[in-house]
Amino acid sequence: MLSVVIPTLNAAERLPALITTLKSVADEVVVADGGSTDGTRNLAQHEGAVVINSAPGRGGQLAAGAKAAHGDWLMFLHADSTMGQGWQDAVRGLIDDPFGEHWAGYFRLAFDDESHQARRLEQLVAWRSRALGLPYGDQGLLLHRSLYDRVGGYADMELMEDVALVRKIGRRWLKPLDAAIITSAERYRRDGWLRRSSRNMVCLALHFVNAPNRWISKIYYS
Repeated sequence: MLSVVIPTLNAAERLPALITTLKSVADEVVVADGGSTDGTRNLAQHEGAVVINSAPGRGGQLAAGAKAAHGDWLMFLHADSTMGQGWQDAVRGLIDDPFGEHWAGYFRLAFDDESHQARRLEQLVAWRSRALGLPYGDQGLLLHRSLYDRVGGYADMELMEDVALVRKIGRRWLKPLDAAIITSAERYRRDGWLRRSSRNMVCLALHFVNAPNRWISKIYYS
C-alpha cells in the first residue's frame, strides 16, 4: 500500500489537481493541514484525501501525516508539485524492486518556467542531489516505512526538515527516480533567481553548522 503525504497551508489553487493525478497509483492521500483559510481542507476531502489538522510547520506536518498514514510505502510531496511524465512507472519500479525498501527515491526537479535561469538551477539541483546527497522536499521522497522509522522520520522543524531527513538516510541509500516533479518558480520570479538561490545556500550552510532554526527562518522569510 502506498500513502502519499502532503503538508498544506492555503494550497487550494493547486492541490485538487495533484490529488487527482496521484489517484492512479496511490492507495491513500493524506493531507496534513497547518491551518488553511482558503478552503484547502474541504477541497482535499472532496477529492477523497484523508485530512488531518496539525500545528503549522512543515516538519511537524509531515511527521503527523506519516503517523496518520496506513501505507507500508510513503511518498512525501509539496502541494505545488505537478508530476512529470512517467512518474507512475518510476514509483512502481522502486516499490517492485526486491531491494527497494532499502532505498529512498527522489525525483528530478523541473520548474514551470522557460528561462535560462531555470535550466541552470535545475542542473545545479541535479548535481547537488547526486554529488552531495541533498535532494530537497520539492523533489519528493519515496521510501518504505521501515526505513522512515529506522532513521527517526521527520523532525518537528519549520525549515530544513527535508535536509535533516536525507542526511540521516545517507547519500548511498538515496536513489534518483527516472521522472521529474514540476514545481512552481513563483518565489524565484518574485525574489530574483540569484537572490533566492543565494538565500537558500546561506540557510543550508547555517543548518550544517547547527545554527538555531529561528536564525534560518529569519533569513529564509526575509
